[in-house]
Amino acid sequence: MKPNALSLTVAAAALAAAAGLRAEPPVPDTLDLKTAVGFALENNFAIRQARERIRQQEGVEITVRARQIPSLAAAGAYTGNATAISSYAPPDNDRAWSISLQARQVLYAGGGVSAAVRASGLARAAAVLELQSVINGQLLAVRTQFYTVLLGRERILVQEENVKLLEEQLKDAQNRFTAGTTSNFEVLRAEVALANGQPPLIQARNDYRVAIEQLRQLLGFATGGGPGTAKVPEFQGALEAGAPVTLQLADALAAARAHRPELQQLARLEQAGEQNVTASRATYLPEVDLVAGYSWVRGPVSATWGARNDGWTAGVQSSWSIFDGRATAGRVVQAKSQLEQARLTLADTTLAIEVQVRQAYSTLTEAWELVQASSKTVEQAQEALRLANVRYDAGTATQLDVLTSQVALTQARLNQLQAWYGYSVARAAVRQAMGEADEYVLP
Repeated sequence: MKPNALSLTVAAAALAAAAGLRAEPPVPDTLDLKTAVGFALENNFAIRQARERIRQQEGVEITVRARQIPSLAAAGAYTGNATAISSYAPPDNDRAWSISLQARQVLYAGGGVSAAVRASGLARAAAVLELQSVINGQLLAVRTQFYTVLLGRERILVQEENVKLLEEQLKDAQNRFTAGTTSNFEVLRAEVALANGQPPLIQARNDYRVAIEQLRQLLGFATGGGPGTAKVPEFQGALEAGAPVTLQLADALAAARAHRPELQQLARLEQAGEQNVTASRATYLPEVDLVAGYSWVRGPVSATWGARNDGWTAGVQSSWSIFDGRATAGRVVQAKSQLEQARLTLADTTLAIEVQVRQAYSTLTEAWELVQASSKTVEQAQEALRLANVRYDAGTATQLDVLTSQVALTQARLNQLQAWYGYSVARAAVRQAMGEADEYVLP
């Protein structure tokens, strides 16, 4: 499946989610990093949960704002009395009914209502920032795991090439033994080397399969069985170092302080905590409500069942809890403690993020140095193997020299792949540590 076709699948999944269903997308024929990031953005379970927390907080905000809006309530009652207790009244006086509508609007509540509304708005803003933090973290995991899949694929190719060369060396040793130019020991040594080359290939293939499954989990790609269960897409892309990243540590730290959504989220929660302290103190003060209503009443004093009285009522009500057993004082203490905890969490997280940036920057530096070192080692190992084969053909080197050079070349290639992988992951980790979104996510 082409990336644009998979984008249609993602859109269909989003529509199905809006309707309360989750479509099971088919396994694509090909998959590149950009498409994987886009799919995870819509289907990753951690991201979807973070979106639901925003919806939950929006519901909380609506609930809190309800006290700023006039409320309207209706009430009705009907009573019937036994004749024995209503005989003193006129006929048909054994029944009574009443209907009333009442509107209430809070005029003053010590600033508690407005503070609670501001706190809920800040909490919702914090939930939005939490979503951005989750997206950054999950997409970094997706990108890292995609690189792991590419690394696994390349390791298989290196091990297959190694086994192929070992098979050729075994065939050459057998031909030399048949010609009488070498002993059976050389053939046996070549057979042992070939046998020892098989387990790394088997392990590389298993690592590749496991990496694909771990990527599927991060993508949120739940197929639920079916004909495509065993299908594996063709992964597009290759591990490569590219140009070195030009970045100063001071700039990375400044970017993290300014852009990390975790810090902005905690700052909003700190501000919400300040509003919660104000809301907790509000019950020290009186509450004043405007009340208005209309009532329809038929009481025992009416002459007939159909007679009724109706009319408007309006007024102002006030209540003041003069002493509540220090319940308000306890809530204020709790709110102040939660505020202080929010401040401490912000300070602690700021320090942790600075350490994370420094570690990511150091890892990036190390990764680039390993890239440079591994490229030189591969060139040297290739030349060493070439010379070993030439000397072996000339009779000035043993088969052990050739096998040793082959093992060294295989290890050098694996080290180079690991260096490319490490540098690709380190670049993505530095970007996430600085608070920047994935490069495939539109601003």
